[in-house]
Amino acid sequence: MPVSERSSAVIFTSLKDAGVRIMSALPETWLVHLIRMAEEDPDVNLVRLAKEEEGVGISMGAHLAGVRSAMLMQNHGFLASVNGIVSGAQLYRIPLLMLVSARGEFGERDPWQTEGGGVTVPVLDALRIPTRRVDDVTSVPRAIAESMTLAYSASRPVALLLGRSLMWEEA
Repeated sequence: MPVSERSSAVIFTSLKDAGVRIMSALPETWLVHLIRMAEEDPDVNLVRLAKEEEGVGISMGAHLAGVRSAMLMQNHGFLASVNGIVSGAQLYRIPLLMLVSARGEFGERDPWQTEGGGVTVPVLDALRIPTRRVDDVTSVPRAIAESMTLAYSASRPVALLLGRSLMWEEA
């Protein structure tokens, strides 16, 4: 599988360094190694979701309990979570770190990913969610640390878009 284990390991370590102890996710190709690492790490609780919007509630509850969390999702999962983000995290000013695989962009081979990829950034912008795209593994630790800091200082959702060049290694 050409999903980058190296990038996934840097992302996972950076999340732990940022204090994340709960991660929520559905199975997703680009996130497969991150999900496995969370599942295998005794210091991290992985919550497997039936739908991505549940992750908003998990992260809100974690915040209220004093535990840092991160939602791991594909951009279609972000789009499916908009109601929970707006009526939960934004309304009640809850810090929410979302790591979103940026599917459906240049180089995408799966036609079912392209529509969601085309609207993800405009929806993030419309919701006024601060967003940073990460394409280079060397920028991951700083991007995650700064995103978590912003989520907590602004008490709001923040999105990191994980680009193809970060998550995918061509064979």
